[in-house]
Amino acid sequence: MSELSSGVRNVREETVSSRNTAKALVSGGLDVYATPAMIALMEHCASESVLSYLPEGSSTVGTRIDVKHLSATPIGATVRCETELVEIDRRRLVFNCRVYDDAGLIGEGTQERFIVDNAKFMERVSQKKKLNSETE
Repeated sequence: MSELSSGVRNVREETVSSRNTAKALVSGGLDVYATPAMIALMEHCASESVLSYLPEGSSTVGTRIDVKHLSATPIGATVRCETELVEIDRRRLVFNCRVYDDAGLIGEGTQERFIVDNAKFMERVSQKKKLNSETE
């Protein structure tokens, strides 16, 4: 495992289908690529890019995203996400993200992720679940 540094890149593609449209995800009423689907693709692409650099039993969680969806993409088109790690501050990672279809750039933004120890993170979630069930 090599050391994590700025410049780590990744690319992921997906096809726009009836499952990832604004209409299907209830983020709008049209059969075009949904903003929530684009954001999920960005998060997947970024998180996947750093997996091989993380200690065993660790992953990343998204904590902030700032995205512009610039252009609609129809069903049947392929969208391609490109991410680049541009900042590291201890456990905090910042990525630039861009998404394209065949006509060009359709979305861009930044996302922040934190490196977490999976077991410790899920223990905190479990404690929160216990608190929630006690207040019901």
